[in-house]
Amino acid sequence: MEQNLDFGIHQVVTFFTIDGKPYGLTTTHINTFLVMAVLTIFALIVRAKVKNFKTIPDTKFQIIVEMLVDTIYNFTSSTMGEKNRRFGAFYGPMFLFILLSNLTGLIGLRPPTADIATTFALSLTTFFMIHYFGLRAKGANYLKGFLEPMPFLLPLNIIGELANPISLSFRLFGNILGGTIIMGLYYAMMPWWAQLGLPSILHSYFDVFAGALQTLIFVMLSMTFVSSAMED
Repeated sequence: MEQNLDFGIHQVVTFFTIDGKPYGLTTTHINTFLVMAVLTIFALIVRAKVKNFKTIPDTKFQIIVEMLVDTIYNFTSSTMGEKNRRFGAFYGPMFLFILLSNLTGLIGLRPPTADIATTFALSLTTFFMIHYFGLRAKGANYLKGFLEPMPFLLPLNIIGELANPISLSFRLFGNILGGTIIMGLYYAMMPWWAQLGLPSILHSYFDVFAGALQTLIFVMLSMTFVSSAMED
């Protein structure tokens, strides 16, 4: 198994080669699997303990879980409306996945969201949800919306819809990748004695603050696009 370094940022683990072309896993794959494993383990723990939950919480774990669920559904209701509260079951896990991916930089990993493939896949999910739920809510009237306010604007309306997933993916990708590159340059250029204390401040901004902010923006915009497509 061979390890290569791509511009000092993106590591590729090659398992085998075919006709001189390497095949294997990138750090994006590996770190995504790690994030998924953490979330899966957390979900299994919650599932095992739910049967012991009481009407009046008497454990810190139940209080934390209920606060998390209430926060997610209240946020969904405030953004998409009370009638779309059910979308919290989808956007809650998406929020946790993006947030945890952004925070992996705190432990020296390359965030999966610093890869355009990850953010574009997430934005494509939003793209298909927009049109699926729009058609489901409005039927043929949804398609008529592409001809408004004038039929000759149809190409521009289509381009505008195609631009949504692109802008969503590049916004999240650009901010997270930018922070990753800056931190990588800092560690590469500064001697160890110059790094004392300062990296924690930089990580607090690029990984914690920017990571949480971009997660909130991505999920909120996704909610807004889907709810707008369903409105009369």
